[in-house]
Amino acid sequence: MSAQHMFGDPSNSSSQPNPGPPSPTRSTHRADSISKHKLVQITSHNQYTSPRLTREILAPSPLEQFRTWFAEAQSPPNGLPAVAEPEATCISTSTAAGIPSARMVLLRGVDERGFVFFTNYTSRKSRELIANPHASMTFYWKEQARQIRVVGTVEKVEREESESYFATRPRGSQLGAWASQQSKEIGETTLQDRLDKFEKEFEGKEVDCPEHWGGWRIDPFEIEFWSGHTSRLHDRFRYLLQDNGEWKIDRLSP
Repeated sequence: MSAQHMFGDPSNSSSQPNPGPPSPTRSTHRADSISKHKLVQITSHNQYTSPRLTREILAPSPLEQFRTWFAEAQSPPNGLPAVAEPEATCISTSTAAGIPSARMVLLRGVDERGFVFFTNYTSRKSRELIANPHASMTFYWKEQARQIRVVGTVEKVEREESESYFATRPRGSQLGAWASQQSKEIGETTLQDRLDKFEKEFEGKEVDCPEHWGGWRIDPFEIEFWSGHTSRLHDRFRYLLQDNGEWKIDRLSP
């Protein structure tokens, strides 16, 4: 199903009821509260430069285009600077009620099925993905003035895939996956106490992959590529998945 069919066309606002003016109580209180504090105002204006992005040079598939840009982030052509840790990405999730949260994770794989990262299945992000199986991820490559935004549905990867990746992790990270009760409130020594416990438990043997740890895959239906330019006149191209499985490509206004 296309993104438009799933969520409607945001540009078609004529059919939406007028919500009326916002309640003044909370907004007025907030404005009064802000006025009592010193404003931190940011007035710097960076000018971005990157190679022009045109429709003619885009790949027909956004996943193919992602692989091209990711390769250029790792081994840049034409004098572009390399990107430090291009696999770092911001994952945004939300509760069933729509309350959002975001954090940085590391991309660990991408293919035609989507984008994979690994985490604790009891963490806040995982609980939100279970309650609302949609997510977005954003890559920001400052060195090359490029961004990639991915939106899609999510699913857990096969257990075998999680165990296979877990086996490649450093032993300390493997033990950390057992010790960390991710997102849970803990005492000052709780984490070290738990790490000591599991170091003894796995002493002299391989560390198994915990059942509470594994991968998530984002199956995208929307991917945007952003190339920064001076005066905020950036290049933006959005891929939207259509009902027939083809990708529709549109240039967006910056």
